[in-house]
Amino acid sequence: MSTILEDVEDRPFIPTEYVVRLARTPWERAGYHALRREVFCHEQKVFKNDDRDAIDGTAIPIIAACCMAGMPDRIVGAVRIHEPEPGVWRGSRLAVHADHRKLGRIGAELIRMAVCTAHGLGAIRFLAQVQEQNVLFFRRLHWKSLGSVTLHGLPHHDMEADLSRYPAHGQDQTWLLRPQPRTRQVA
Repeated sequence: MSTILEDVEDRPFIPTEYVVRLARTPWERAGYHALRREVFCHEQKVFKNDDRDAIDGTAIPIIAACCMAGMPDRIVGAVRIHEPEPGVWRGSRLAVHADHRKLGRIGAELIRMAVCTAHGLGAIRFLAQVQEQNVLFFRRLHWKSLGSVTLHGLPHHDMEADLSRYPAHGQDQTWLLRPQPRTRQVA
């Protein structure tokens, strides 16, 4: 029987479903913070030990969780939103686990959930400071650059979402996502 498994390569579990929603439970919030720490402290080394700041006290955490047997199992995407002034909302700390970045729309769906939720809460503007390597990705999602800025020693862009592309919805939304791996088209 061991010969059956000899040719199976060691690879991460790839789920067929994800849920994207506001973090609701203590384990979702713990996974949200653990993922941010993994991406921003260990992988990118933007922060030393923890990326939490004063904004976390009022921010709304949004997660993407992979599902096992139809139930959320592990947090693999995170973003937060907050309202620093009436009608102006900001998104920050967008993170997707490295094993799940090539599966398609997880980052885009987190952004969509963030902007649509803020729009439903009265946003008239939605802004984010986006790392330079992600500017094109955000432009494809109907964001415009307001100029460049340096944050934590890294080049970023102040960017604004086109709210007409993000319909308002309530905080109880849960989206089911069934991404497909990207395939390259050969001409």
